[in-house]
Amino acid sequence: MTDTTDTSESPELAPESAEIADTSPDIDLAEALLAKDQEIADLKDRVLRALADVENTRRRLDRDKIEATAYAVTGFARDMLAVADNLRRAVAALPADGFDGVRAGIEATERELLAIFGRHHVAKLGITAGAALDPNQHQAMIEVPSDLPAGSIVAELASGWTIRDRLLRPAMVSVARAPD
Repeated sequence: MTDTTDTSESPELAPESAEIADTSPDIDLAEALLAKDQEIADLKDRVLRALADVENTRRRLDRDKIEATAYAVTGFARDMLAVADNLRRAVAALPADGFDGVRAGIEATERELLAIFGRHHVAKLGITAGAALDPNQHQAMIEVPSDLPAGSIVAELASGWTIRDRLLRPAMVSVARAPD
């Protein structure tokens, strides 16, 4: 058997393929290097932005956790304000004479409730008659004719409360209006 394959072609293929690689059109190594450098710079930028985003998310979650802990009793405190209001109304409704024991008991309960509020940073807003209405702390319920300047507080109808630095409930007030 004779082999009909010509082995003289094999050595010629290697130099031709090397020659083709060297003479490929539009391949500029400097441009390819610049393109790769730009790609590396873009990837570094993306990584840095991703790291910054992760850090910002971590900080936001830490802040949210602190706030959630600090203001966890907000709903409960808001519900308990009705109890504080009713205790104050009960004391005001008692006649001046008699019921001294009942009055003392209700006032002691109110003091204890206010002490508990204080331990949880719930505080009553200080409202003074004649002060200007502040929509961030007061809710005008009615307008009444008064000698006070228009828009100033005449009387407090229900106490306003804060929890730490946040408004828990605005003070419900009557406001002076200009005389007719």
